[in-house]
Amino acid sequence: MNGIKKRVIKVDKVLVIAWILAIISAFFVRPDMTYISYIDFRSLGILWGLMVIIQGLKENSVFEKIAIALLKRVKNGFQLGIVLVFMCFFGSMLITNDVALITFVPLAIMIMSSCKREDMMIPVIVLQTVAANLGSMLTPIGNPQNLYLYGLTGMKLSEFILTMLPYSLLSAVLLFACLYTVPSRKENLVNAKEGSITSNFGSMTQIIIYTALFVVALLAVVRAIPWFIFAIIVFIVVAGMDFKILFRADYILLLTFIGFFIFTGNMGKIDYISDFLGHTLSGREFPIAIGLSQVISNVPATLMLSGFTKDYESLLIAVNVGGLGTLIASMASLISFKAYTKEYSGNTLKYVGVFTAANVFFLICLVAFRFFMA
Repeated sequence: MNGIKKRVIKVDKVLVIAWILAIISAFFVRPDMTYISYIDFRSLGILWGLMVIIQGLKENSVFEKIAIALLKRVKNGFQLGIVLVFMCFFGSMLITNDVALITFVPLAIMIMSSCKREDMMIPVIVLQTVAANLGSMLTPIGNPQNLYLYGLTGMKLSEFILTMLPYSLLSAVLLFACLYTVPSRKENLVNAKEGSITSNFGSMTQIIIYTALFVVALLAVVRAIPWFIFAIIVFIVVAGMDFKILFRADYILLLTFIGFFIFTGNMGKIDYISDFLGHTLSGREFPIAIGLSQVISNVPATLMLSGFTKDYESLLIAVNVGGLGTLIASMASLISFKAYTKEYSGNTLKYVGVFTAANVFFLICLVAFRFFMA
């Protein structure tokens, strides 16, 4: 419970900033019905539906069940690292980077502790974090900024994936190479206690229903069905099946989006500010978005910059690559940080050091690759 409270407080800081900016901007642009046009209801509706569906699957231990099935084939530290890291990498493409880390980092801590491999703990968890942030960039549903930009730009799914694919492939290669730095990687695992991980795999009926809803979500994302039809279906089905799941979506994030929508919408209506920001950002989307992400994280950076550029491809790449770097460049990184320091509070500085070194390494590689691709 304390962990949940801390997370709400952390997210509330971003929420407060978003709404302070929105309120200040309202003094320059008088509130009226046009404010409604600022809000991207499609992105919010799909994001809400995905949150509910993924939470339902998580409540039924679907992801833990998949993880355990994969881990049954693991024999040594290197294989364990591959499974734990690439579960985050590929899982984040479908269940978002946040959920991948919420699910797989505690699982990794349990497994490595059970196997007496605490020496692997920090490098593996850091690589899991990097993997979740970089794996999520391949798909529109991998993270909130992708879903928003995918809807804003009207890109085709194939176009979106092809834009991000080179960066995802390079990330996968770099992650695999970094796993060779894991201590005693060839050493066999001992004393693994599979039963201690989870004993409840939930309701098969609910799993099937949530899986079907996830397919409907994908249809809404690719614009095969209207987003509001999808949202209505999710609400009716989940309300009838397990109403409490509806309250477990991240409404703080949704309200934060609305605050930034109002702020950027108002800024776009003030000519001299809009012209200044557009001129400043033009041709500099990539470095500015990466730099801003280091300070306020990549989701707010996306919302703040998207209204002042038409080079959405550069912005898309930048805010995904910009999730690397500082501990707050991607808020998802705080999930694994808190999960680790909760169990090993004495190693906080060591974790931050390894995290920063790994993130700077990946950031330099991907930025260099961007300039090479250009």
